[in-house]
Amino acid sequence: MTDPTRLFDCLALHLKENPLPDMLAAKENGHWKTYSTAEVADTVTRLSAGLINMGISCGDMSAEGRDKVAILSKNRPEWIMLDLAVQQIGAVLTPIYPTITVGELEFVLNDAQVKVAFVNDEELFLKVLSVKERVPSLGEIFCFEHVARARHWKEVVAGATGETIAKLPAIAARIGYEDLATIIYTSGTTGTPKGVMLSHKNILSNVRDSIPCLPPGAIKALSFLPLNHIFEKMITYVYLFNGSPIYYAESMDTIGENLKEVKPQMFTTVPRLLEKVYDRIMQKGGELTGLKRKLFFWAHGLAEKYEINKPMGAWYNLQLALANKLIFSKWREALGNNLICIVSGGAACQVRLIRIFTAAKVPVMEGYGLTETSPVISVNRYEITGRKFGTVGPLIPHIEVKIAEDGEILCKGPNVMMGYYKRPDLTAEAIIDGWFHTGDIGILVDDKFLKITDRKKELFKTSGGKYVAPLPIESKLTESMFIEQIMVVGPERKFVGALIVPAFAHLKDWCRSNDVAVGTNEELVKDPKVLALYRDIIESYNKYFNHVEQVKKFVLLPAEWSVATGEMTPKLSLKRKVVTEKFRDAIEKIYSSS
Repeated sequence: MTDPTRLFDCLALHLKENPLPDMLAAKENGHWKTYSTAEVADTVTRLSAGLINMGISCGDMSAEGRDKVAILSKNRPEWIMLDLAVQQIGAVLTPIYPTITVGELEFVLNDAQVKVAFVNDEELFLKVLSVKERVPSLGEIFCFEHVARARHWKEVVAGATGETIAKLPAIAARIGYEDLATIIYTSGTTGTPKGVMLSHKNILSNVRDSIPCLPPGAIKALSFLPLNHIFEKMITYVYLFNGSPIYYAESMDTIGENLKEVKPQMFTTVPRLLEKVYDRIMQKGGELTGLKRKLFFWAHGLAEKYEINKPMGAWYNLQLALANKLIFSKWREALGNNLICIVSGGAACQVRLIRIFTAAKVPVMEGYGLTETSPVISVNRYEITGRKFGTVGPLIPHIEVKIAEDGEILCKGPNVMMGYYKRPDLTAEAIIDGWFHTGDIGILVDDKFLKITDRKKELFKTSGGKYVAPLPIESKLTESMFIEQIMVVGPERKFVGALIVPAFAHLKDWCRSNDVAVGTNEELVKDPKVLALYRDIIESYNKYFNHVEQVKKFVLLPAEWSVATGEMTPKLSLKRKVVTEKFRDAIEKIYSSS
């Protein structure tokens, strides 16, 4: 076929060049169910025709004239089938995080004037139903699961007619490279959600330019990062255009089990999930005794020293080969024993973690981008010469970056969004003379590797007038096995403080070994011996920072921050404004006796 110009062209490409028996797969009733390329193509065709028969269309082809279809669902084959079906009739899929608040849900459905919504299950059906009366545009709600009193998505498929199916090629032919493909509302760490308009060109150019950065050929993938987020959506199209089968994890809780069952060669993740995998490994290592324990920590110590693009010497290499055979082979086994690489994005990943996993023959390729850039701007390559620890890699092809006078990263390229939906004012603020202002501060290392040093809005000044970048401090301190989460505080204050959520599993192990009573989390965070432990930890890390950046005082908090409790965005970024407001008393306590 001719060079694809729309995302949904991946289907025709698949059928012609590499039809798969397991193009998409998911667990249903405890067993893996696979969908062949032919099955997917047939369902997508019928779903498109069914939507047209319901009155869903491309309208006058303008952004506001196209009909919007919302989806609130976990990752599953039906998610992608719906996406492809909506695209090829020129309507616009508007993915919404299942964890969205009811207030934000109502705002997004009204802002996009959504006509029909597809949801995963009863819980999400009831969530959308609860706001339906206040969303005049919303007609039907369909469920992927069978839910009492709710319409099932297969009803739309069944509504297809031969006459409508015959019209589909002509309708699809109207859709071009520059046309709007999706509107993704950014949850953001502050403010009202903004609808980011991404065209086929935006996402497809990013797919094309990302493919050479990854391992060559078709690779079996496990998908669990939310498809609502552009990172997982774009990488999905990398898989689809590459002819790679995609298996969907049942949930975040079953990833470990699903890795062993699927034995994928690749998956994408956010640092928070990688940290949890590492913590579990370290916990198991801590439970070992005798020689096994010594070998585990010997291997871990070797991995901490690992470097790429730098000769480590024959003796080191020999030891690492032995460590890989004795210890790290077990790590790889736990990850399915077939991984070629992991791609990390969405937030800064600890360099130490990337170093250790890479030494254990599980290369972690950290990348960088935003929803507004479709998303990849730069990524560490699969080839070692294109990787550098502590950076987010070289720019991908056809992307330009320049660093503004204040250090902000500006980006230009075919990946930069069409604009914010119905918000030309915000678009004009974000894109100036063709350059998208990322809001991130960074530098180019060796004129090749991009390094993010902080968020522009997160830099703060102490009352002494000194600027502090919280991100590097937080990143360094979470290297401690005893620190689960941290937020550095101190705008307009005399010194830098921190709110710390302990890694309670490790802390309780330490308590048992040090004759400290293991009480509730609330009791532990007030225990004098525990506070002394954390003072020592903070002191040991303060040496990495200049005097102004050092954490002088802290408060321990008894519960982890999460999406459910409102302190984290769905992609697990910290909502600083929310944390600052919610824990105002704890912050005041840091400064009250200073």
